[in-house]
Amino acid sequence: MKSPIYLLFFILFINLFACAQDKNPVNTAHSYEIVVPDLNVPWGFVFLPDGSTLITERKGVLIHFKNGKKTQITGLPEIHVYGQGGLMDIALHPDYKNTGWIYFSYASAAGSGKGGHTAIGRAKLNGTQLIDFQLLYKASPNTEAGEHFGSRIVFDKEGYLFFSIGDRGERDINPQDLTRDGGKIYRLNADGTIPKNNPFISTPNAIKAIYSYGHRNPQGMIVNPETQAIWSHEHGPKGGDEINIIQAGKNYGWPLVTYGKNYSGTKITVNKTLPGITEPIHYWDPSIAPSGMAFISSDVYPEWKGNLLVGSLKFQYLDNCYLNGNKIINEERLLDGLGRVRAIVQGPDGYIYVGIENLGIVKIIPRKKIN
Repeated sequence: MKSPIYLLFFILFINLFACAQDKNPVNTAHSYEIVVPDLNVPWGFVFLPDGSTLITERKGVLIHFKNGKKTQITGLPEIHVYGQGGLMDIALHPDYKNTGWIYFSYASAAGSGKGGHTAIGRAKLNGTQLIDFQLLYKASPNTEAGEHFGSRIVFDKEGYLFFSIGDRGERDINPQDLTRDGGKIYRLNADGTIPKNNPFISTPNAIKAIYSYGHRNPQGMIVNPETQAIWSHEHGPKGGDEINIIQAGKNYGWPLVTYGKNYSGTKITVNKTLPGITEPIHYWDPSIAPSGMAFISSDVYPEWKGNLLVGSLKFQYLDNCYLNGNKIINEERLLDGLGRVRAIVQGPDGYIYVGIENLGIVKIIPRKKIN
């Protein structure tokens, strides 16, 4: 017979394990096909006007995929690949057909100090080579920390360029300090200049490119097609991943407030809200480790139209979030167990494409109902 102490520990272990699991149901009303195979960490991807795809691999490789063939694109700046950093997100200029500009985020060792920090650059594609490279933004100071680079890129309806940079592991220094990079979402003009109406343009010593602050590690950002608002999600601590609607000049609280706690189980703060802090519209407990973000606006998936999609690195599925306004009212798993979801894009054909680590890019195919 087991001792009472053994049984007590066994019960505690089972309860702890149960609490650590994601309980979202699995939706099986879809299948998938692999459209780009054999990718390692496809951090971001975009569709070009000719239907081909540009894909970033975190290891510092840019791939052009066309007619079933992969071609490595040359001409990237030096990518500082270490820890969570490397070549990250990619986006096209809103008027790409006329400008040809391709934007990307990456870890860079440029500047003073050891290590690196997040940078934003742009270039044009000429055959299999990038040309006319321009560095638009380089965060500083460099650090040897290997975590929390961010970084997603999105353009809003007015053509402003938004990008995110994580707190770089310095939570007590960067996110709340407007004179320091890290733990922020930034806004630039498409040419890298700073908009004259940025919220901290007149704040003494503040970094003028900052748009919002108090973030931990935002790895998802997208424009809501219905409201045109910028939505972003970020990795929180244990039990503290969250979704925010980004507004000019707002403080999103990290690390002064959080719904999470340290990975050891100790408290970071007792505060879940404070005056002057903009609260998240949603948080995950347990944390799902979110990456990638997309709204479904096409008619390909009538039952999911209007939903928000978020990738889960931790639980390896695509989180299908049903919305009522700005509130998530239901969640379910798509592509359950297929792998760590890194990037999500609604393609020009209306289908959802998902970048999955150690697999590739898959296309979600809805199953027709049988009456």
